[in-house]
Amino acid sequence: MTRIAKMYKFNFVDIIYIIAGSVIAALSFQVFLLPNNIVSGGVSGFSIVVNSLWGWSPAIVQYAINIPLLVLCFWLLGKSAGYKTILGSLLLPLLIGIMSPLEPLTQDPLLASVFGGLTTGIGLGIVFRSKASTGGTSILAQIIYEYGHLPLGISTAIVDGTIIFFALIAFDIETVMFSLITLFVISRTIDLMQVGLNRAKNVFIISDSPQDIREEILHTMRRGVTNLGVKGGYGNTEKDMLMVVIAEHEFTMLKDTVLEADPDAFVVVMGASEVMGRGFTLHKNFGGAPDAEYLS
Repeated sequence: MTRIAKMYKFNFVDIIYIIAGSVIAALSFQVFLLPNNIVSGGVSGFSIVVNSLWGWSPAIVQYAINIPLLVLCFWLLGKSAGYKTILGSLLLPLLIGIMSPLEPLTQDPLLASVFGGLTTGIGLGIVFRSKASTGGTSILAQIIYEYGHLPLGISTAIVDGTIIFFALIAFDIETVMFSLITLFVISRTIDLMQVGLNRAKNVFIISDSPQDIREEILHTMRRGVTNLGVKGGYGNTEKDMLMVVIAEHEFTMLKDTVLEADPDAFVVVMGASEVMGRGFTLHKNFGGAPDAEYLS
């Protein structure tokens, strides 16, 4: 089995993701984007332009464009990805047609841009987590992500940004500016759906008393510690640098522990959006923050 085939292996959970994400994206299209002419990019955004110019049904336009793009998906991403994309490609326009009687939730273009981008990004992010897409230019974003090794949000922004230029034909510049806001919110939301909310911290500690700090972290805080040998640039001396991954709410406790052992310790703190590997588990606590737990 090739690497791509393994990545797009099909299972029941993926089907649930595709259905749930498509429902959210279709709802966002009908109650936020279409009634306010917000071109969020992709085939759905292009269908809004066509609807404005000639009154064609967005669902029919999306079906017509998705067919050749599905062929491209089968060719470049493989059969497994193609099967998933077929489901999303058929389901999203169908849901858009079913939801067409729904009334818009707002006529304010700014609110529609922000909340439409947020809900659309959540829907697409859920679908993308199953290594599938809702068809259309989402297929092109998946191909750029796979072969160009760009973040999925940026891949989506590149493809959908091109579609927004077509909006200049049908709408004024102010509408296009609102569309750009939506595109930005969608891309950032998709990335958050892929990597999480960045609530864990990766902490590096250089101290003259590393043993005391190590013992407190290991036995009091119950967190794993990694020793990294480093050499100081000023004195050219060998030292131990400690690396520890903690939940965000534990940082104050860690900081007090370090300063109590060595007030002159050098500490670098970075965000850790995802933690995996032997010695750690990552799960959500009730506050929503990832908890990196040391396994003894």
